[in-house]
Amino acid sequence: MDANPQDVTRSPGSSAIFMVYGLNSDKSANDTVKELCGEFAAIVRSMRKRYPESYPSAVFGFGAEAWDRLFPQEPRPKELEIFKGIKGAKHTAPSTKGDLFFHVRAQNMDVAYELSAIISSKLEGAVYHIDEVHGFRYFDGRTIIGFVDGTENPENDDAVSFGVIGDEDEYFNGGSYAFVQKYLHDMKAWNELPLEEQEKVIGRRRYTDEELGDDVKPANAHNAVTNITDENGNELKIIRANMPFANPSKGEFGTYFIGYAGTFSTTKKMLENMFKGGSEGNYDRLLDFSKPVTGTLFFVPSWELLEKIAE
Repeated sequence: MDANPQDVTRSPGSSAIFMVYGLNSDKSANDTVKELCGEFAAIVRSMRKRYPESYPSAVFGFGAEAWDRLFPQEPRPKELEIFKGIKGAKHTAPSTKGDLFFHVRAQNMDVAYELSAIISSKLEGAVYHIDEVHGFRYFDGRTIIGFVDGTENPENDDAVSFGVIGDEDEYFNGGSYAFVQKYLHDMKAWNELPLEEQEKVIGRRRYTDEELGDDVKPANAHNAVTNITDENGNELKIIRANMPFANPSKGEFGTYFIGYAGTFSTTKKMLENMFKGGSEGNYDRLLDFSKPVTGTLFFVPSWELLEKIAE
């Protein structure tokens, strides 16, 4: 691969901060964002030199409207669009606004905070806040609802193959589509569900992470409806970098879903399976307990393209 992707294939880490911004209308905002594009790689490198033991990383992505406005001289990535939302018979994946997206990771929250604060200060006056979520590692990589997350993530060369645009799109080689959703869980209803029923909702054993057999797993189990293939029967995957978050005093418990993929069509097909169902009424059973409140698509350019569009 000629272009170097941003840090989309890294492990979720122990701490993460997700930031979504809107872009202010004045022209000076464009100049501020482009300046950050040119400085972004150096900012991340500096943090890695300062705190190597915390493995800090960051990803910088753009919504469709922001891409067109900031870089009118550039072609738009082929699958970058405003997410239209998906309405199923019972549940809906909403579409929410977002111009700029940052995914900051580190082993320690203080380092994630420091990197996020630097990014935010660079954008002061050019953007307005839309959403911010602070994620944390929960025990051995579990979600708030108690099951291990990201079990089916591709690894090594497969991670690059599924998560990053390859030679099939030379101009955007090394880029990635990032789709984000903030889910809120009904923990009271979930905790009232017997363990055996929880396992059928997810499609795995809670304590061993063992996948349920086909004779036990329901067709609407979470890991059944999110298992998709192409027209030739080859399995399609995305890179999940999900993180749990919580505000216990507010009774707010959730999962910040983020899927990186070389094509948004893969993620979109997965979402349609979840919300509409591969067959009538066969939506993802987990949606009865987990409600998405955001949904936005971003494009993450390669390091080389990020530097080029800064000019």
